[in-house]
Amino acid sequence: MRYLLLIYAEESTEPPAEDVAAASHAAYAAFTSDVKARGLFQAGEALTPTSTATTVRVRDGETVTTDGPFAETKEALGGFYLIEARDLDEAIETAAKIPAAAEGSIEVRPIWELPADYAMAAGREAGAAG
Repeated sequence: MRYLLLIYAEESTEPPAEDVAAASHAAYAAFTSDVKARGLFQAGEALTPTSTATTVRVRDGETVTTDGPFAETKEALGGFYLIEARDLDEAIETAAKIPAAAEGSIEVRPIWELPADYAMAAGREAGAAG
């Protein structure tokens, strides 16, 4: 079963010290290497700060954009991993190894696997074949 591991952490207004950033990059590189070696990794990305976000809403047929995130919150979505895990237990065990779990939180969400004849599922399979 596929799971999305959403990484939430408190955003800093200042960049981290060089040694702190290097240690964080090394920890994520090690984690990513591990999930790839275990055959769990499907995708993963880090996100830019919420200050770069644009929120889009459609109201009465009009598209309205707002600079910044949807909601003010202490922890912000900083990235994700998409994994293929045996079950929820394996997904949780994997999430606990994400470096941000020690200071932030990791939300584990199962992917809603759509029937093969559903338009989105068919498009995903076509993309994987190409």
